[in-house]
Amino acid sequence: MPSTPQRPRRGNRPDPARRSERSRAAILRATRELVSEVGYPRLSIEAIAVRAGVGKQTIYRWWRSKGAVVFDAFLALSEGADGVVLPDTGDIEADLKEVLRATVAEFADPVFEAPIRALNMEIVGDPELSAQYRERLAAPVDEAKKERLRSAQRAGQIRADADLDLALELLYAPLYQRWLLRSAPLTAEYADALVDHVLRALRT
Repeated sequence: MPSTPQRPRRGNRPDPARRSERSRAAILRATRELVSEVGYPRLSIEAIAVRAGVGKQTIYRWWRSKGAVVFDAFLALSEGADGVVLPDTGDIEADLKEVLRATVAEFADPVFEAPIRALNMEIVGDPELSAQYRERLAAPVDEAKKERLRSAQRAGQIRADADLDLALELLYAPLYQRWLLRSAPLTAEYADALVDHVLRALRT
């Protein structure tokens, strides 16, 4: 009698989830590379698909627009982090200077800077993407920053009645404007000066 055919082992079967994750990672990596190489205006879904080795339909299955791909490509850079936590050494001045200096360095890093600029261009004209940005990226980061300021309030290092939302705007808006408009260099000294001026206001 002919032998009964054996079922293929489960371990030898293709894993659709693993294949999908590989494709997703390749798409996000290709997006970051192309944004840095050709800029956002010249970036296309077709180019991303070719670089990632996938079909356009694969990209459109997961993302509705070029801007949405860029957004996830940027978010992927911080995947795996256990939330956003600012340093808390007990010295609010030193901690804020460390954080703002790191922000300046990030804006100067082409790996981060190119997708951030591309994302900003898309957010301006896409309310849905803007809402995703606020919910998935800006809100958690801002909450972590405010929690560090609350810790400083509890320690008596800044006023208990300080408006923390306004404090964040005072700290980051000038830095962001200088970066966005390229109006002047972003330096560690500039970051330190922002902290000095804002803390002077928060302590009086």
